[in-house]
Amino acid sequence: MAVPATSQDSPREFDLVPADNTRLANLCGPLDENLRLLETRLEVRIQRRGDTFRVSGAQAARAEELLRELYQLTLSEDVTPERVHLALRAHEAGAAASPQDEQSVRVPRGGIRARGAHQRDYLAHIRKSDLTFGIGPAGTGKTYLAVACAVEALQADRVRRLVLVRPAVEAGERLGFLPGDLTQKVDPYLRPMYDALYEMMGFDRVARFIERNVIEVAPLAFMRGRSLNDAFIILDEAQNTTVEQMKMFLTRIGFGSRAVVTGDVTQTDLPPGRQSGLAHVINVLRGVEGVAFSFFDAQDVVRHPLVQRIVRAYESQGNAS
Repeated sequence: MAVPATSQDSPREFDLVPADNTRLANLCGPLDENLRLLETRLEVRIQRRGDTFRVSGAQAARAEELLRELYQLTLSEDVTPERVHLALRAHEAGAAASPQDEQSVRVPRGGIRARGAHQRDYLAHIRKSDLTFGIGPAGTGKTYLAVACAVEALQADRVRRLVLVRPAVEAGERLGFLPGDLTQKVDPYLRPMYDALYEMMGFDRVARFIERNVIEVAPLAFMRGRSLNDAFIILDEAQNTTVEQMKMFLTRIGFGSRAVVTGDVTQTDLPPGRQSGLAHVINVLRGVEGVAFSFFDAQDVVRHPLVQRIVRAYESQGNAS
């Protein structure tokens, strides 16, 4: 709920030009949800009459600046609550909401932009390092951007296949026996990467690539003894690897290959007493040539703003203990 203006506030009144009802509707969102989000996050009050806006509150000037930048974005994209959240994040980091400085990845179904300093560094690391670790909470784009880079590399013929790997560890539940062949057994664990592939390449193309083994899905346990050349390899949910499994996976990387390892060291599902291979490898490989680390935090969460607040709450609880 927005904080009401007080007598000490300095209201700002301005017009967004050129006046365009379609762009204004895009800016405000359905039922003015984008304006309500700005009100809540900046603790201001926003009133609109046509293309004239009146903003009251201690951060009225900042709200005006954001509204002008977001209105400029309506020329080229839909302004969703997620986009407003990212614009707010950019301002908190001292950057503008403009996408000009954002790195992008080209996939068959369009472009995907990395937003925020950590995502931009992550993309840069993936493109120049043979092995990149993306470590941080859920919702920060670690897996999604890794899949995007893998698809881009495949389309550009920089690799011959994609290998998607994930430890088959249940998230605190006993799921019992899973029927079907190997792919069907592993499917539930790899669903986030499948969803990203479908969005970037289309269902039919992904299905063809899987049939031809251009895209391979494999549980981590089946990687032993293999050597993967000319491949883009993604190990997801790596916090659920043991120290031995992590070493085994990393030594599978062959000539012409690139690997990305993603995970959140605070959400391991390993049995009590087992050290996470992801937490262990941070100290082992930091400083090794050809290896890069990107660390994300609650500020990088690009899901519902509530997710960011949840992550922060857990982080503060962990620090307190």
